[in-house]
Amino acid sequence: MSLNYDQALHCAKVFKDYFSDFNRIDEYMREQKLNSLAELPFALPGCGPEEDLFSDFTMSPENMDFEVVELEAPRWQLYLDIISSHNNLSSPGRNVRLAVLEKNTKKWVGFIRLGSPTIMMKPRNELLGCVMTNELETTKSFNRAAAMGFVIVPAQPFGYNYLGGKLLASICCSHEVREILDKKYGMNTCLFETTSLYGTTKSVSQYDGMKPYLRFGGTTESDFLPMMHGKPYDDLKEYVEGIVGEFVPADASSRKLKISNTIIAMTKAALKGHKEDYEAFINTIDKAKGLTERKRYYYSNYGFSNFKDVVLGKTDKLVKDKENYDKFYLANVVEWWRKKACSRYTTLQTENRLRTEIEVWTGDKEIDIIR
Repeated sequence: MSLNYDQALHCAKVFKDYFSDFNRIDEYMREQKLNSLAELPFALPGCGPEEDLFSDFTMSPENMDFEVVELEAPRWQLYLDIISSHNNLSSPGRNVRLAVLEKNTKKWVGFIRLGSPTIMMKPRNELLGCVMTNELETTKSFNRAAAMGFVIVPAQPFGYNYLGGKLLASICCSHEVREILDKKYGMNTCLFETTSLYGTTKSVSQYDGMKPYLRFGGTTESDFLPMMHGKPYDDLKEYVEGIVGEFVPADASSRKLKISNTIIAMTKAALKGHKEDYEAFINTIDKAKGLTERKRYYYSNYGFSNFKDVVLGKTDKLVKDKENYDKFYLANVVEWWRKKACSRYTTLQTENRLRTEIEVWTGDKEIDIIR
């Protein structure tokens, strides 16, 4: 399974043409989002999913009440597609899709997806004092004890007006959500972790200032290649398959990533004897990797004092931290948020800066990229 020199040059040009359009990760993400909008189903005015999003911005946080609901994947994805700037693809392994409902208005305020954490994460390794690999016996206990927040996205402008990102993030750290994971997957959850959408591009995150629920644990590495999407990816895949046949099985996990990595490897191999072309392709890939960032890593221990020992498999018995454990119940989490949200809401009202228009992605409208 290989490419000849001319075929490899064609592949290298596709990568160069695609990634040369972007100088920063937010530019790349905006392009991917706009391309994906064409796939959203058409809805008549007044009948779209945006009608289900929270819209009563005369309501004070004092009067709000919330319910956490697990939604089926298609419905959850439809809501997320119109409010999130990111192309949110499910990861292999566990997936729990949650939506947060404001009970008085019966409207959604945000969406969450929890899943299996990535194995390699430098700041977590430093936190635990152990480097995780797929071969380690401790990885089994880690997978049983840890969950990652891949999507924590408030509807807007609920997020802006009421610190909605902090509400959702703190809900992820609640005992009630922990128990959903334990019941669905037989886990012994005591470690929640997430990363900021941006790292070096933005100096702040919605997860800052959230102790005891979330704590900053350092920054991640950033040596990975962003995915190619849309017609350029489809055309390149078809071109290579026309030469070598299907080279990644249709039922393979993370198939798109494996296809991209295999094409890169075949292109490198075919160009290796041609120094100038090979170095030019390596420079293209390195530039594309430069679009990614070191993200900010945050974690929660759900109020367990010995969470590290449980994650590392030294014990199965969780020990409650007497000072903090009860703070992680959903009712207490919401009250913690409510105080902050009331202050935010009052300030915006006083300064006449409340936003009142629902912000969703459509084919003719762009919204704030930080979602």
